[in-house]
Amino acid sequence: MSLAPLPNGLFPARNVQPGSAVGGYQYVWVRDNVYIAHCLYLNNEIQAALRNIQSLASYFCKYSHRFSDVIANPTLANDAMLRPRVRFDGLELQELVETWPHAQNDALGYFLWLFCRFAKDKVLKLDNEQVELLGSFVKYFGAIRFWQDEDSGHWEEERKINASSIGVVLGALQELQRLLVGDSNIASGFWTNRIKVDTVTQLITLGREALNQILPAECIQADRARDCDAALLFIIYPMEIVDHRMADRIITQVVNTLLGDNGIRRYLGDSYWCGDYKDLFSPEERTGDFSNKLAWRNSFLKDGEEAQWCIFDPVLSSIYAKRYQRTGDEIYLESQIAYLNRSLAQVTSDFKCPEAYYLEHRRYVANDNTPLHWAQANLSVALRHAEDSIALSNR
Repeated sequence: MSLAPLPNGLFPARNVQPGSAVGGYQYVWVRDNVYIAHCLYLNNEIQAALRNIQSLASYFCKYSHRFSDVIANPTLANDAMLRPRVRFDGLELQELVETWPHAQNDALGYFLWLFCRFAKDKVLKLDNEQVELLGSFVKYFGAIRFWQDEDSGHWEEERKINASSIGVVLGALQELQRLLVGDSNIASGFWTNRIKVDTVTQLITLGREALNQILPAECIQADRARDCDAALLFIIYPMEIVDHRMADRIITQVVNTLLGDNGIRRYLGDSYWCGDYKDLFSPEERTGDFSNKLAWRNSFLKDGEEAQWCIFDPVLSSIYAKRYQRTGDEIYLESQIAYLNRSLAQVTSDFKCPEAYYLEHRRYVANDNTPLHWAQANLSVALRHAEDSIALSNR
């Protein structure tokens, strides 16, 4: 599956023809790009992965005041536009002026996680500015009290305390901790910037305690509770921050509640690309900011007509791949293959991975965001793991 980057190695959410950039998918999302960089890395496209993550780092360094302002005055985080912005003009590395729900701790956590992993694996050598950037992430997560912070999460919707967001930040901090333990020079740089390595450990403890109180639910706030959300799959893979037992509880909930014939729903009651979406909303409205008017969009959803997404089956395949490769148990290989086959069945006849399938006049069709680079990256990762499992089974 080919992915088409910008000259600086970043990827728009999808390729958009000139003059047809409706919906903002020509812009760069931090979250999507980390998944793509992870995919490139696993497929030994090291330089492409590094170019991507370095460009993201350059963007965050360019707008480092977003971190320092909130660190100095945490109340600024109440305004999502004053937080580090996680959707931007990738070609120019420029922030966008339009209002967007930038309170997305998971997106920041994904970057910190992969950036630290590259540094830990010695494929990335950090300069002083980048070490300072790592410190800014630590101070920022502490300032906003990420373990109890209401953010818009993976789906960029109403703000609430999301277990999936807490989990991603927790995984990022654990990766940072491993980096600091293994690299005394970087740890020394933290001391220079007046950040105690113990601070990372303290944040990890707070994040873990909060996560344990919420899982296997996504949110337990009384007015915004959500028992099941497919975003929780991401804290199993690639973040790997829950044990086998909790992972099974999350997987069982997702499969029993959200699995469809054409993909997996994000959550019950999800109105994004609900039935006849293109008849209900104009091109400008379809992928706009619904974070403050979600109830209006939800009013159009009919029971059972949530879109079925293509990013999750590859993740399930990868989860079972890792289990098979760790244990050699054939039951995991069977599940890996089953979810890989579902993933491949979602690819269109011209070999593109859609964002999701939705009901259009009572028939499931791929939505307009086809191919979605995030979906293609997830499938590529699942295929990479399939090759590894085949090699193991042939021994």
